[in-house]
Amino acid sequence: MLDLHGYEGYLLAGAAMTVKVALASVVFGTVLGLIGAGMKLSKVGFLRGAAEVYTTVIRGVPELVLLMLLFYGGTMLLLKLADSLGVEESIDIDPFAAGVFALGVVFGGYATEVFRGAILAVPKGQTEAAYAVGMSRLLVFRRILMPQVWRFALPGFGNIWLVLLKDTALISLVNLPDIMFNAKQAAGTMREPFTFYFAAALIYLALTIVSMVVLQGAERYARRGVRRA
Repeated sequence: MLDLHGYEGYLLAGAAMTVKVALASVVFGTVLGLIGAGMKLSKVGFLRGAAEVYTTVIRGVPELVLLMLLFYGGTMLLLKLADSLGVEESIDIDPFAAGVFALGVVFGGYATEVFRGAILAVPKGQTEAAYAVGMSRLLVFRRILMPQVWRFALPGFGNIWLVLLKDTALISLVNLPDIMFNAKQAAGTMREPFTFYFAAALIYLALTIVSMVVLQGAERYARRGVRRA
């Protein structure tokens, strides 16, 4: 057994923060992914181009760089904007908001491709038949596309969720008290880095296992009623 010298609650509090950031990021990123997929499948060239630039940048720039740009670069931009407007009060970017925004933007870039592929996997004949019987675009999206899109998207969606869960460790660099930040603080105080970083690794592993169980259940639920070949 690991002797955490009474820091168990401290690490669990960090785990709770990690889960909060991850869930908030995945909600924000899912919205961005659906919008991005719609833009990529749009008949408007400008929208397709904008979505292509977005996904290319996200896949080409490390998450750490995006987080640093937002947190430190964003703070400087806000200060300059405030100064130009004559505002003398100090402006700070909330670490939680910065972390959620950065991770959500990254998640959205990958989710865009996942949703785009899932939408294309739905047979066109089904949507054409729905329009033929008088369904509106919103009704077709809600009753025909979305139930099947989620079934096709869940495997890829689950994979990028697991990546996001690990990427939350980056937010410790902006002093948000997540698992890694709290483990680092405890390791420095007790001078036992191996013990506390190993404990952090076990917590991440536990979160990953729980996520995999939930995702597998969600995939089984999404496939209900589908005939297997």
